[in-house]
Amino acid sequence: MMITVPITTLISNFCRYIRRGNLKSALAFAFLAVLCLSMLSAYALRVSAQQSSADWPMFHANSSHSGASTGHPTITPALLWNYNLGEQFYSSPAIVNSVVYIGSLNGNIYALNAANGAYIWSSTAGPVGSSAAVVNGVVYLGSDDGNVYAFDASNGGTLWNYTTGGQVYSSPAVANGVVYVGSEDNNVYALNATNGDKLWNYTTGGQVYSSPAVVNSTVYIGSDDRNVYALNATNGIKLWNYTTGGFVESSPAATSGIVYVGSDDCNVYALNATNGIQLWKYTTGFSVNSSPAVVNKIVYIGSEDGNVYALNATNGIKLWSYPTGGAVDSSPAISNGITYVGSEDGNVYALGDLPASSDKLPILIGAIAAVLIIAAVVFLMFKKRLKPKPTSSQSPQQNST
Repeated sequence: MMITVPITTLISNFCRYIRRGNLKSALAFAFLAVLCLSMLSAYALRVSAQQSSADWPMFHANSSHSGASTGHPTITPALLWNYNLGEQFYSSPAIVNSVVYIGSLNGNIYALNAANGAYIWSSTAGPVGSSAAVVNGVVYLGSDDGNVYAFDASNGGTLWNYTTGGQVYSSPAVANGVVYVGSEDNNVYALNATNGDKLWNYTTGGQVYSSPAVVNSTVYIGSDDRNVYALNATNGIKLWNYTTGGFVESSPAATSGIVYVGSDDCNVYALNATNGIQLWKYTTGFSVNSSPAVVNKIVYIGSEDGNVYALNATNGIKLWSYPTGGAVDSSPAISNGITYVGSEDGNVYALGDLPASSDKLPILIGAIAAVLIIAAVVFLMFKKRLKPKPTSSQSPQQNST
């Protein structure tokens, strides 16, 4: 059990030892105080790291594709590692039990160590632009061969596949036993997660590269007909649509009553989730095919201009950007304070700090510094006090008798 002591109490005890003239006790007390505060700092770091830990089991963390996490957001975009496959990435990472799952256009899906990017395994699934969803030991994935696949997560064996009429770049969202996914054949599909049977489909006016977000029985998805759609999750009936100035290949992120989505018109939009009314938009340097991730009121998104952006979720103000070597169509995944994202330069990037620091750590470090300063002052004061006073060079003469 950790016991904390107010700084005023420490100072009071030092003063008491100073008044008593007890140098050894003062220095001993300073040593114990520094030791306790150091242990408290380490404890705070450990608790912070534990609280920030979170899986990201499918595209944008969950079926709502909110990207919302209670974990620590990436504040400083420092490069921790990158893994190069020499092939473009459109797929976005999924993170489960400290493993990063990501598909590549070279026809494989990869499992990498989340801490250092080390290769674990790969499996063939055809050229993959879709992002994996890992739910209850099953990996759901779309492929350029037109199929939606379900793989056994333990060995990669195929459980079922559903063939659409076009390539499947859309990433599956799995909610309540249903797999929602879009296809290049202009359709949004709802499939039985157990056997792949079709439950319903909704036909848009363009190809569907966007991935569906499912929240409160509503499916949000974009289309190349320039619209963002809200569909009834049970039967696929349209609730509303919002028209942008370009293709909507970005996938909506829905959280706290707001739908965040990018467009080929170079804008990131924030829409009211109930009626589709625009709340704000942020203009980037190029089209936005990446999809926003929202962590602790920060929106993370990639752009065709080669940058990963962090924006204030309330007003769209840019907080930071990190340049990669190519366009960023992959969408960020955030776990343990780290942002994982793929780029067209063939790299998977890990940006951020690990472990995440505690917000109270600067206060603790300041307290330790204060104790050290007080200890030094005490030492100097007693050193001066104990120094012998100088004697006169001439002794008084003795009176002779």
